Amino acid sequence: MLYTQTLEKLQALRLEGMAQALTEQRQQTDIAPLSFEDRLALLVERQWLWQENRGLALLLKNAQLKLNASLEDLDYRGSRGLKRAQIEQLRASAWVQEHRNCLITGPTGSGKTYLACAVGLQACREGYGTRYFYAPKLFRALETARADGSLLPLLKKLARAPLIIVDDLGIVSVPGKLYREFLELLDDRQGQGATLITSQVPVSQWHEVIADPTVADAILDRLVHNAYRIELKGESLRKGKTPPAENEN
Repeated sequence: MLYTQTLEKLQALRLEGMAQALTEQRQQTDIAPLSFEDRLALLVERQWLWQENRGLALLLKNAQLKLNASLEDLDYRGSRGLKRAQIEQLRASAWVQEHRNCLITGPTGSGKTYLACAVGLQACREGYGTRYFYAPKLFRALETARADGSLLPLLKKLARAPLIIVDDLGIVSVPGKLYREFLELLDDRQGQGATLITSQVPVSQWHEVIADPTVADAILDRLVHNAYRIELKGESLRKGKTPPAENEN
């Protein structure tokens, strides 16, 4: 009777991890020799893990990462230009807390999207809210928001995200007015959040993509000066034997 009441109270308090662990302990024949403190520690540990996993699941749901990627599965072949020491700097996610940026460039199929999503997953693991956007869809969202009057609320919402990933910048032509909206987004995020950009176009050619020299200068000023730069090289991974998961952009 006491067990049932305790279980109901744990569930009422939303201590689902402890409730599950308590139920499991009652079914374990080797749990009796443990002291009260040890058994309590096991219950608390389960609750802590349950909340951590639940929090990560929510962060990943909100992030909407395109790929299920992880830094542990990266391919460090020398020809790719991917340096393990540089990735380890990103793994710690201190750069997100410091509101720095990361620019990943390289030809199609070189693994830019996979790397960006792997970095995004790691940021979620560290507890940082992340939002992934395919660049053309982000610009369409900005255009729609400007048309229906919801641009300012959208920019404020995006400005609060600790990390924003913009994948494949420059892959399609974008009107200059939308790059001005993008500049406003970056300006709002200055000193407030980190931004990760991937592009097939080398950073040195972004002026040609953005077209408006003044806007291009302002965008590059906000992105480049404190950014980690990763330039992927080599033929498309889709032509090799690398597992399909990393054969993306």
